[in-house]
Amino acid sequence: MASTRSTITANGIELFLREQGEGPLVVLCHGWPELSYSWRHQIGALADAGYHVVAPDMRGFGRSSAPQAVEAYSIFDLVGDMVALVAELGETRAAIIGHDWGAPVAWHAAQFRPDLFAAVAGLSVPPPWRGKGPPLDQLRAAGITNFYWQYFQKLGVAETEFERDVASTMRGMLCGGFADPGRSLFVPEGRGFIGRSAASLPLPPWLTEAELAFFIEQYKQSGFRGGLNWYRNIDRNWELTSPWQGAPIHQPAAFIAGSNDPVISDKMSGKHLAAINRVLPNLKQKLIIDGAGHWIQQEKPAEVNAALIEFLKENY
Repeated sequence: MASTRSTITANGIELFLREQGEGPLVVLCHGWPELSYSWRHQIGALADAGYHVVAPDMRGFGRSSAPQAVEAYSIFDLVGDMVALVAELGETRAAIIGHDWGAPVAWHAAQFRPDLFAAVAGLSVPPPWRGKGPPLDQLRAAGITNFYWQYFQKLGVAETEFERDVASTMRGMLCGGFADPGRSLFVPEGRGFIGRSAASLPLPPWLTEAELAFFIEQYKQSGFRGGLNWYRNIDRNWELTSPWQGAPIHQPAAFIAGSNDPVISDKMSGKHLAAINRVLPNLKQKLIIDGAGHWIQQEKPAEVNAALIEFLKENY
């Protein structure tokens, strides 16, 4: 049975969904700059394994609502969307799995609502360990001024770069960008995030021209502001999550990443990865896939699917 597509109202916005299967509910949260389509290899596999799988275009992405206000993209709004989604589907229990920015949504959903989210998995981004100060302040205090988070803060700057040539941007993101283990997450002065050679990058073996074209077409329609607004709440999220300072996530948990992912090798995520057992005392699975990069569920679908199904069968 193929996945179905629909739009529902949840938490005051419209969410576009890809949905397949029957059984216990599994919610898949994509990252940036991605879409529910990023889970195309997982939706059918998890449905065939006996789960009701739902993958939304997250707030600000694709065919879902993209509120204008930066403040509409806090971690409370993002988790609130997933809580409301579960309720709209008539369920009171779910497993939640996130990749990239979707991983912090999944981790915080489990942390905020353990009554609702019975199991949690994160891909590529380790669970949060709330530091002593706002992350952007911490970067500045360390003398760092050109990390990509910082580049994304000023309204319109990254949007202008990315929307100038969406095809080149998406090729640069998926074929270079975070996919390249040698890629710096720092933005050279006057050069932008993508780099000038993006248009000529060859496709990796895990991505077809048709798949890339789908991402390009969707981003031509939606633009990039919604997703960038997630980054513009990084310090605000630190403030909002103060009640959970030092709080572990007790549900069964899994973490999956690629050994060549530059995200887990940067200083912040590297520290979080080292502290993973403090945040996840019930960590059931930690899988680092050798040779894989950041777009892990698209790059290594067989390995990711097998790991997720094993985790869900044993813990959900």
